[in-house]
Order: sequence, then C-alpha cells, then structure tokens
Amino acid sequence: PVFSSINQGALPSSVMVMVTKALLNRSLLVRCGPGRASRAAVVVNRSRLGVRAMASMAPRDLPGGKKPSEVSDSEWKTLLTDEQFRILRMKGTEYPGTGEYNKFYPKDGVFCCAGCHAPLYKSETKFDSGCGWPAFYDGLPGAVKEVPDADGMRIEIVCSKCGGHLGHVFKGEGFKTPTNARHCVNSVSIKYDK
Repeated sequence: PVFSSINQGALPSSVMVMVTKALLNRSLLVRCGPGRASRAAVVVNRSRLGVRAMASMAPRDLPGGKKPSEVSDSEWKTLLTDEQFRILRMKGTEYPGTGEYNKFYPKDGVFCCAGCHAPLYKSETKFDSGCGWPAFYDGLPGAVKEVPDADGMRIEIVCSKCGGHLGHVFKGEGFKTPTNARHCVNSVSIKYDK
C-alpha cells in the first residue's frame, strides 16, 4: 500500500462524502493522529485499486494470509515505502536527528513495527538518550529479538514477528533506566499507536 494524507479541507465535500461512505461500507475506521483532526490517514491499495483506512495498528493484511515471517522481500517491497523497505528489510539506518519519533515522548500508547504492526515498545520505556534516534530501555516481552550484527561488534534488534530491522541495542552505558540498556531504533521502523 501507498500511504498518503489527504487534507479534508482541500477536497470538495462530495468527494469526502464518497470516500467516507466507501470506508464505512467496508467497515473500516479512519485513524487521525494527535493534532490532526482535519486529516485522515488513507491507504490506497494498488492491487485492488480501492481506498481503505488504516485502523488502530491492526495486524497488516499480508499476501495469501501468510505469517509475517513468511513474507518474501519482493512481497515486502509492495507493502512498504521505499524508505521503510531500505531500513526494515535491507538493514539500513536513517540519519541521526531526522526521525519523526526522535524527540516525541507520549505519556501513553505503544510503538508498533512499521512492517507487520506488531506492538514492540510501551511509550513509558522511551527516553532521551541524546543519540539522535528514538531510544527505549526495554521492549515488550517477546516482541524484540536480539541477534549478533554482521559487523561482529554490535547487537542488532529486530521485530520478532517479521524480522524487520529496528536498530541496535547497547548495554551498560550508564543510563539511569531500569535496564541500563538503550534500544536505538530507527523512526522509520516504528509507528506510534495511542
């Protein structure tokens, strides 16, 4: 799917009524983010040429009803944006200080995998490490898997459901957190859900 935001005020009301009816007829929900009451997150599904709304981080519809771990890279390429694919599937890294969630500290909610939408981190585990990427001191139980990085020096963290690259975990750096660990996560790899 291709994600885009539609500014409701910029469209004729007849178009918005048609989109709303189409969404309601499909029993789908429009999810508006904080402070964006006039904008609706809309997904255009290329395969069906239809319009559907992104519900509250419901599990992603995957090709052929596959489990996230069974989806091929070519299938992920059709589901993710180019930047999401580069980071989640090709183990890329976004530039420090540029991510959407770097300086975003909600009081409640969860951060989910941008690939499969699995919940990964409670918002209360997010902290300011000053590293330029979102930092969490712990993942939800069983949600984040640690694997040796290909460079042989770091520990990579991936979504345990789909294997999507999140970033790296660093331990023993002296942060005053319950775990003394820093999950250094790419903003592109996660989505916030209230």
